[in-house]
Amino acid sequence: MEKTSKEFLLNLLRTHSPSGDEVIIQRVWLDYVKEFAKVDTDTVGNAYGFINPNAKFKVMLAGHCDEISLIINKVDERGYIWFTNCGWINPKMLPGMKVDVIGYGNQIIKGIVNTTAQKDEQVTIENCFIDCGFKNDKKLKKLVRIGDYAVYQCDPEIIGDNRVICKALDNKTGAFIVAEVLRKLSKKKINVGVYSVSTTGEETNSRGAFMAASKLKPNMAIACDVTFDNEVPGGHGENAVCAIGKGPAISFGSPINRKINDLLEKAAKKKKIPYQLELTPDRTHTDADKIMYTGDGVPVALLSLPIKYMHSPVEMADLDDIDKTIDTIVTMIENLKGNEDLRPIKP
Repeated sequence: MEKTSKEFLLNLLRTHSPSGDEVIIQRVWLDYVKEFAKVDTDTVGNAYGFINPNAKFKVMLAGHCDEISLIINKVDERGYIWFTNCGWINPKMLPGMKVDVIGYGNQIIKGIVNTTAQKDEQVTIENCFIDCGFKNDKKLKKLVRIGDYAVYQCDPEIIGDNRVICKALDNKTGAFIVAEVLRKLSKKKINVGVYSVSTTGEETNSRGAFMAASKLKPNMAIACDVTFDNEVPGGHGENAVCAIGKGPAISFGSPINRKINDLLEKAAKKKKIPYQLELTPDRTHTDADKIMYTGDGVPVALLSLPIKYMHSPVEMADLDDIDKTIDTIVTMIENLKGNEDLRPIKP
């Protein structure tokens, strides 16, 4: 991975982006992408980068930038902050975690999470609270109110065998990948228009993906997201059969257009890029699920980056897997003729 690209990735990971308030990270994304592509935004906060816009055949790449978070629902008289989840949170991992509460004007108030649960009681979102070190609510209520967000405190690091650890690799890595694909393709002559979108709200409602696809009306789309590493102790179910360090995962199942998968596999084999297969039998639980229902229907594929410890305060990915995901998509797109027929069956 090039030095400037790696710094862009780390910058994305350092930037808070709770689902519903992604403005700051989108500024980071746009400032990077505008150096090699045209950019745009929309009313749900999506950030767009695109090249070759006059081409009739349009390829949409979606990587969501939002992260799971906590949303404040009460500040009590003692100065404790109570919250609910914004996206899927594992309550068992909350007690003892440091968090950044994003208050008025995006100012950061440091805090720690604890719980009222005793010995054998189950830890839940409802019995966890944030302590920001205030004696009571008087000063705190001038800084924080209902509807503000809190996110895990975690700075990115590179450890071990070229692996990155941080919160919210799900899915700032995807936002990074679609930007890097665009950067590499901007230096090539291609036959299609490419529209990379850093989408909003995937962790909660996929509002960004739906609006982007409705706006762009692409001929095909690829969602770039993450999938579980199943080689960790405990595993993650029969459909999670992937592992980090073994390349990107191509999804197969009802939502997926197999002709796009054929193109991805052909590209990977051409570049001798290892890849894995995963199952998404009925839905992908990614932006792809919303994209395919827009307009007259959009053929979609899902290319996933395997990660460890998804939706935990610290996740792990392989930097080489990220590069291989980018190279697979770049190779696929540069080989498109612009007249591909993605219908599974012809009349």
